[in-house]
Amino acid sequence: MAGHSKFKNIQFRKGAQDKKRSKLFSKLAREITAAAKMGLPDPAMNPRLRTAVQAARAQNMPKDNIERAIKKSQEAGGANYEEVRYEGFGAGGVGVIVEALTDNRNRTASEVRSVFTKFGGNLGETGAVSFNFDRLGAIEFDIDKATADEMLEAAIEAGGEDVESGEEGHFVYCNPDELHQVAKALESRFGEPRAIQILWRPKSEVPIDEETGQKLLRMIDGLEDLDDVQQVYANFDVAEDVLQKLTAA
Repeated sequence: MAGHSKFKNIQFRKGAQDKKRSKLFSKLAREITAAAKMGLPDPAMNPRLRTAVQAARAQNMPKDNIERAIKKSQEAGGANYEEVRYEGFGAGGVGVIVEALTDNRNRTASEVRSVFTKFGGNLGETGAVSFNFDRLGAIEFDIDKATADEMLEAAIEAGGEDVESGEEGHFVYCNPDELHQVAKALESRFGEPRAIQILWRPKSEVPIDEETGQKLLRMIDGLEDLDDVQQVYANFDVAEDVLQKLTAA
């Protein structure tokens, strides 16, 4: 385990996500509905649903919205969402993973491919990009919840695998199958996390300049704007001054 920081990448992604907050609740609701439909409609008995509800609460989604999304999963004739993952390359050869929930694979594939093409990217085969990422559970805390050493010590005791601490906060990574146990142990010590999720973290990163970053950010924006797309991940590294320009744009 190591305590280090890669918040440039996280911050860059958040810059794109914050511009799409108007769509955030609908994406969270879709994940809740899909999780409830794939398993039991009780978060206590359905780990995926529990993660979805925790993620929604971390984004201050109203309780009524959460309950309505769960109830929707039990309605006759409702959409049956299927998980789909797309992998491809953006500007500068940056690897991109797109996760979607869809009731029409052909529509979603066409829309995702169109965005990649529009910004000079291209879709690849399954596995073409994901081999360069780790699939991890992640628990995020505000920086004032603990020192880097305190969070690292607590994460080790809770069964975490890695910690990244920086000005933006603390990220504790763990095996996805152990996400709820690790999160529960940390919550008992530091209070409720600001986010709990399962994500893709790059093993290595591609350095990019400002021009490439602009193209990449526009492509990520376009992908995240699609109704079926839930998450977008990319393996890039960018200098701090370039990052500030891109996130301010």
